[in-house]
Amino acid sequence: MGLARELAERIVALRYADLPPEAVHWSKIALLDTVGVMLAGAAEDAPRLVDAVLDEPAGGPALIFGSSRRTRALDAALVNATAAHALDFDNTASNMGGHVSATMVPALLAAGEAGQHTMQDLLAAHTAGYEAAGIGRALNPHHSDKGWHPTATLGVFAVTAACSHLLRLDVAQTERALALSTSLAAGTKANFGTMTKPLHAGQCARGGLFAAMLARKGFTANCAAFEHKQGFFRLFNEGGEPFSKASILRGWAAPFDIVSPGASYKLYPCCYSTHAAVQAALDLVRRHGTIDPSRVELVESFTSQRALAHTDRAQPTSGLEAKFSVQYCVSRALLNGKVVLDDFEADAYRDPVTQAMLLKVRAKPYTGPVFCADDPFDAEVKVTLRDGRVLHARVDRPLGRTAENPIGLEALEAKFIDCASRVLAPDAAAALCRKFRALEQLASVRELTSMCEPADAVGSRSR
Repeated sequence: MGLARELAERIVALRYADLPPEAVHWSKIALLDTVGVMLAGAAEDAPRLVDAVLDEPAGGPALIFGSSRRTRALDAALVNATAAHALDFDNTASNMGGHVSATMVPALLAAGEAGQHTMQDLLAAHTAGYEAAGIGRALNPHHSDKGWHPTATLGVFAVTAACSHLLRLDVAQTERALALSTSLAAGTKANFGTMTKPLHAGQCARGGLFAAMLARKGFTANCAAFEHKQGFFRLFNEGGEPFSKASILRGWAAPFDIVSPGASYKLYPCCYSTHAAVQAALDLVRRHGTIDPSRVELVESFTSQRALAHTDRAQPTSGLEAKFSVQYCVSRALLNGKVVLDDFEADAYRDPVTQAMLLKVRAKPYTGPVFCADDPFDAEVKVTLRDGRVLHARVDRPLGRTAENPIGLEALEAKFIDCASRVLAPDAAAALCRKFRALEQLASVRELTSMCEPADAVGSRSR
């Protein structure tokens, strides 16, 4: 029996009633976090340009977030997932090595509106998709190190699984949808720091939903597309460890991956590979106060070699590139005692004080003791002052990396309101946030999305 079939059987068998309370809780947290960053990202250039290129007429079933316009489910999934990843503020999943909810949630909301599904349907589908994202265990870190962007290349399987579950495809249909989606996997790290990176999430959301919709119509695919001699694993894992189906299926839903290790949530709107270093820099500020660059001789930021491959950018040339510059993120943390959305807006990266600090920051490979060899997010920051003193802080892994060291609900709700208030009135953002506390009680997806429509759609989307 092929992997697509075994995954399909497990996906179809999963029911909301079988979910432990922890799985419901963490899926609600994932939705809270993702809808927040999606609302915030809706006003960014990348989703707006995608929306403009599509130029679909109004009147469809699915909401384009940041507006009051509705369009076809596939196009809403594309635009909204691009928005959800536009700020790089969305959660990540270690089982996949990428951003999973930003790809699944927009597709599920679009399909959920079109099909008049309940929020319980959506929560169960999100859990199934998150579990299917475990396919990444068979390829990473080699797949990611080669330059593939797992959010797109592997996320498409999570989206396909989630949408197949939501649309109530049977086992054979789900198997075909997964096999079909192997031909929709794409995305390279070469485009990090540009609008194309969030477009990866948009294309992935659209592709996964598209695969499920095609399979439901009887569209055909080779159900051995994963293991085939010219199939997904041989093509996308060339030079890596031999494919192991057992590594994907071992421990399926025992516990659910959404529960343990759980998703990684962000406190800072920049690449997750910078977060441990940012947290170390903020620890220094808490102990010593913000750092005056005129007093600094040298700043050394130590992160994993794997992280440096895409975050060693000494002189970012745009706000998007700054999100992938550990030097810039550490500089902002040391100077301001925080790293916030405004640090990456417009020409903020050109701030003269920050530029002065940037010249003194060196990004180096971390060589100290490792908390977890399979999940290298340890970091260290050393600040050498002109008077000879050395300030030092080390972080094993950033807060929120797993469900074992979670960011508190209060902080995540504050993040949601801050993000959503970029599009919605503050009282509307707060009311929407409260709705997530009992999300499973909503009778329809439309009940949630209707609260995401700004009162002044035109004004809310122009910045």
